[in-house]
Amino acid sequence: MKKHFSYGIVYAIVVVAIVFLGEETYMAKALTCTPVEFSPCLGSITTSSPPTSACCQKLREQRPCLCGYLKNPSLKKYIYSPGARRVASSCGVPFPTC
Repeated sequence: MKKHFSYGIVYAIVVVAIVFLGEETYMAKALTCTPVEFSPCLGSITTSSPPTSACCQKLREQRPCLCGYLKNPSLKKYIYSPGARRVASSCGVPFPTC
């Protein structure tokens, strides 16, 4: 059961990341595209709590990775979730259009 929960968290984080990708991209120093980077957003995606500043910062940092995450069928469904869209909107990050 722990493995199932861990994978669900990772996927939810990836979904949030994809939601926050806008049309414009930017270069980041030593950016590692890892869905786990979105862990600060998990609570906000799965509940109605507002995203933290750490969550919004991670979403902005991972924007260059979001379209890549959208190409993964396992992650795509999380990105399009209502919670991920709400968090992206709250952080002022446009939904990705890849």
